Amino acid sequence: MKMKRMGMFLMGNGLGWKPSRFNAQSESDDGGVVLYNSYTGAVASFSAEERAALMLCLRPGEPPSGPAADLHPLLVEQGFLVREDTDELRRALFLHQSLHAADTMHLVLLATEACNFRCTYCYESFPRGAMRQEVMEGLEAYIASRSKTLNRLTISWHGGEPLLVPHLIERLSRSFIASCEANDVVYEAEMSTNGYFLTRERLNQLLDLHVGRFMVTLDGEEEVHNKRRGLHGGGGTYRTIVNNLLSLKDVDRPFEINLRVNFDNSNLEAVAGFIPVLRDLFADDPRFKVYFRPVGCMGGENDLNLPVCDEHTKDHKIWEFNEMAIAEGLQVSSFISDILLPTGAICYAAKPNSFVVGSDGVLYKCSVALEQDNNRLGRIYRDGTLELDNDKLALWTTSGEEHDENCRACFFRPACQGNHCPLYRMRTGQRPCSYEKRQIKQTLRTVWLQNESKQASFMK
Repeated sequence: MKMKRMGMFLMGNGLGWKPSRFNAQSESDDGGVVLYNSYTGAVASFSAEERAALMLCLRPGEPPSGPAADLHPLLVEQGFLVREDTDELRRALFLHQSLHAADTMHLVLLATEACNFRCTYCYESFPRGAMRQEVMEGLEAYIASRSKTLNRLTISWHGGEPLLVPHLIERLSRSFIASCEANDVVYEAEMSTNGYFLTRERLNQLLDLHVGRFMVTLDGEEEVHNKRRGLHGGGGTYRTIVNNLLSLKDVDRPFEINLRVNFDNSNLEAVAGFIPVLRDLFADDPRFKVYFRPVGCMGGENDLNLPVCDEHTKDHKIWEFNEMAIAEGLQVSSFISDILLPTGAICYAAKPNSFVVGSDGVLYKCSVALEQDNNRLGRIYRDGTLELDNDKLALWTTSGEEHDENCRACFFRPACQGNHCPLYRMRTGQRPCSYEKRQIKQTLRTVWLQNESKQASFMK
């Protein structure tokens, strides 16, 4: 993203400047530079002609003279340059402490733990159905009380398949919206759905309920997808999902559909061949974005039979598929750029004011390890009170940079804080670095390519 040329007057105090320890950079195809700072979340691109001046500016010391002087205030404004006496580690610590602010809350609600699909790589066992009456009453009472101290509430509708129980989603949404409006709280919601019931009529209803961002999975063309994501009891799902999604184009309202494509060793070629199909279906509507992710062993009964890719293949294919999609005129998911923001790569399970609420009222930190004992924190009661095991809560929220010197020293620390996936650290003892951090040069190149594609489309 080309940095906006804005004037800025800097008061000198006798100190020089230094490049931020949270900078990362990549080279663009035209010989320029893409620069990123994880503390501010700024991403900026510089042309090949600006490259020499940029490198001069990023040297420690006093601001340069000549043509490079014009870039210096812009680099300061975006956080790429900081005063030489700046304690950036203390800044990062302060950012980490801000996660404990009590004025925001995120709840992942398992509206039902049942599902109409039986995907081959699913880790869920579907032991419970729709959310119980007393749990709904408890959530309504809890949010009515909690909203008095909040500035923002975010709800993520999950399952199972949440659209098996649209009436439940409507009831709770209207209650949450009323409580938030009464207390001037910003309310937003998102949904992960298999798309089988996401009709045009249903989307309009959900938009009215402030659900504006969706994740829907398509794993390839019809034959491939249906083998991987078939109905419970048998039957294909691809045609229904695609027809639903195409009907959503007629809705003249803002929303975002992230088309997730899961890949493993069995469908790598199919995914590559599917990208032109996605282009033909959705490239004409920027509200549809693609999101490629590898299948993993998450504790399901079929884990031993999954043809998962090795780490090298995962890292390589994510960005290969993204580049192919951009070249075809598709939009890549905003999840990628969101992860680059300060605290953007931290899993919700690691955030103190984020909980998963099961359909039976059990409280969890992670939606993947529902049967893991240290993930069961307590429950919500009918009157809206919460029972919480603070020792278990601490396992999830203090397992990152506090105990990992490499995370504290990492350029990506403000975005991730060592907590991209606390579950992965618990299970393996290894550092849970995101794909975006591990392949930061490729990530920045992807962001640059997407921006160049948007600009080219705008100029047409």
